[in-house]
Amino acid sequence: MAFDFAGKRIFITGASRGIGRAVVDGVRKAGGIVYGLGSNKELLDKLVEECPDVTPVHVDLSDWDATRKELEKLPAMDGIVNNAAYSAPWVSSLDASKEVIDKTLDINLTGPINIIQVLGKKMVAAGNGGSIVNISSMNGIKPMRECMAYNVSKAALDMVTKQYALELGPHNIRVNSVNPTVILTDMGREHWGDPKKGVKLIDATPLGRFGEVHEAVNPILYLLSDCSSMVTGTINPVEGGLLSNIHV
Repeated sequence: MAFDFAGKRIFITGASRGIGRAVVDGVRKAGGIVYGLGSNKELLDKLVEECPDVTPVHVDLSDWDATRKELEKLPAMDGIVNNAAYSAPWVSSLDASKEVIDKTLDINLTGPINIIQVLGKKMVAAGNGGSIVNISSMNGIKPMRECMAYNVSKAALDMVTKQYALELGPHNIRVNSVNPTVILTDMGREHWGDPKKGVKLIDATPLGRFGEVHEAVNPILYLLSDCSSMVTGTINPVEGGLLSNIHV
């Protein structure tokens, strides 16, 4: 399926690495104009060095006011990909600290809400419709042990997707979630490369493996594009059948 983003402005968070970086490449390849947000200045500079046509936005999403200040400088977008996320080291739900819970929710939940509020108003005012894709997780549908804050943040993000789909639909702005399993980005390989850590999850997955980056990116581009013009308010697992296995 060929995607066409010619002349469209697309805002992508977590744009300097992993899935976000691959979405940047996919949008640019299809003619889109990318605005890439990142909190790591060094990685963001590297992105611009490799892709000089990308407009960088350097801000920490956990800072509500600073984020709004940077977003207000931007023009109206045609699409938004809320990809940036934080996952703390695993810990029992009984021992999760307020600091970890607050940081996780600030980045994974409040961050996307903030972005949609500011940029969504600009999209509504421009009157051209558009698409918003929130990168959630299979953990938002079915919890995994010892990552309660992350699970809760992604479950809540899925409700944010439905809420904004409901309210922005009359403006022809679609909002959808993509909910991947483990995706083998550089960080994914580092974290899940240990066979002892990943084997149970792989064994529980009917397709018997983790996802490759393009297998997460293609659904994102589909939902971002006009190919999905009648799709909104949906939660889209990309997890090799894992959620169909009662023994997970």
